[in-house]
Amino acid sequence: MGRYRFRLCSFLSVLFLPFLLASARLNPFLRLPSDWEESHQAVDGDDSVGTRWAVLIAGSSGYGNYRHQADVCHAYQVMRNGGLKDENIIVFMYDDIAFSEENPRPGVIINHPQGRDVYAGVPKDYVGEDVNVNNFFAAILGNKGALTGGSGKVVSSGPNDHIFIFYSDHGGPGVLGMPTYPSLYADDFIAVLKEKHALGSYKSMVIYLEACESGSIFEGLLPDNLNIYATTASNAAESSWGTYCPGDFPSPPPEFWTCLGDLYSVSWMEDSDIHNLRYETLKQQYEIVKLRTSVHETYYIGSHVMQYGELDLNDEPVFLYMGSNPANDNSTIVGDNALASIPSVVNQRDAELVYYWHKFHHYPEGSTKKLDAQRELADIMAHRVHVDNSISLISELLFGKERGKEVLKAVRPQGLPLVDDWGCLKSFVQTFETHCGSLSQYGLKHMRSFANFCNAGIKGNMMAKVSAQVCPSIPSTSWSSLYKGFSA
Repeated sequence: MGRYRFRLCSFLSVLFLPFLLASARLNPFLRLPSDWEESHQAVDGDDSVGTRWAVLIAGSSGYGNYRHQADVCHAYQVMRNGGLKDENIIVFMYDDIAFSEENPRPGVIINHPQGRDVYAGVPKDYVGEDVNVNNFFAAILGNKGALTGGSGKVVSSGPNDHIFIFYSDHGGPGVLGMPTYPSLYADDFIAVLKEKHALGSYKSMVIYLEACESGSIFEGLLPDNLNIYATTASNAAESSWGTYCPGDFPSPPPEFWTCLGDLYSVSWMEDSDIHNLRYETLKQQYEIVKLRTSVHETYYIGSHVMQYGELDLNDEPVFLYMGSNPANDNSTIVGDNALASIPSVVNQRDAELVYYWHKFHHYPEGSTKKLDAQRELADIMAHRVHVDNSISLISELLFGKERGKEVLKAVRPQGLPLVDDWGCLKSFVQTFETHCGSLSQYGLKHMRSFANFCNAGIKGNMMAKVSAQVCPSIPSTSWSSLYKGFSA
């Protein structure tokens, strides 16, 4: 695949200047530096921007989820290269990857097959059990009193400041995974964003969200009057994708058994790594990332990158939120084909299977580690079958065989939130996990089923009754909710 990135040398600038001037006036997506300078003088100097804040969060743990922490570490490097100060960058990551015994490069994390170390210098603000929903919300709101552990760093922003939030992990309809329970639910996140807006403590906010069904976090929920612009890796009803995975192209170095990044995430960061973000708008970056994440609009792999909230903000330069690396001062975007295509990706939910398979394949025959890896892979497959079959049978008992299948597949029209009663959804999740064990990151895909049960008017006592019938005892495996806790 060719690389669709062009830089104008002085000769071409002179030769094609009349054409470019005409095109820029006909097509608002094309911006020449001179055009930007004339209409946006205010963003040229850092002092006029206010303080830039960044909250970066990886919502997973475990070496099999390497890519999420790699994404967040890379995002930190983008912010630092752009001029943000460590005091204004808040990092949430479990921090069990860099020095994992499975990491072939101890103390190093990469986000690209030929990539540099992105772990160096990353602040350890919230790690381990401190990566939780409570601390994430407290950090956004600037509420130090609500924190439990961690560095104590929060977004102490003022009315002229700009805030950037980046999240990378597994997700499901209406929910985002976290390394510690409970999970992060869309209604709670939107409530925090509304509270932040009511405080009058930012000028505008941008959110980039990497997760399966990530569009459901904002669909029908995020108002367009909060000065918040959000993009997501997928729409409300599809998976997002891991990339740079073993066996694919481009593949990570052979000693790695796990995916190095996520398609949407590496796309916006690799774009930011090479362009002058003073001149690139949020809309331009969205279009570039959208094209690459869709695998050039094929969608047989890839996903629909979406945007929500106050869309007028997408005319602003990325610089307002991430700064810009001075090394890219001479780079210019022409058109929207600025990144090379990635031809091989892996469904986000299947990436852990890729990891466990390569882990099993790597160890010598007859070794204890190979037997352990085989057992892990078998447990994961058994857990998936258990969750899928349990949800299917519950729906059949509630609605009948044929109607039950329809309920499981039902997707609300675009513009409507996932569920009308979020309390009902969370209650049904707890009921299921009480009887049938943890959903796990894989099981988050079934959140739409629980939402559909609620939307159909199923009562809590009926949900409890059929869950007990389907799962007469809690599974005693490592996936048991007795050990994992509850995701709601």
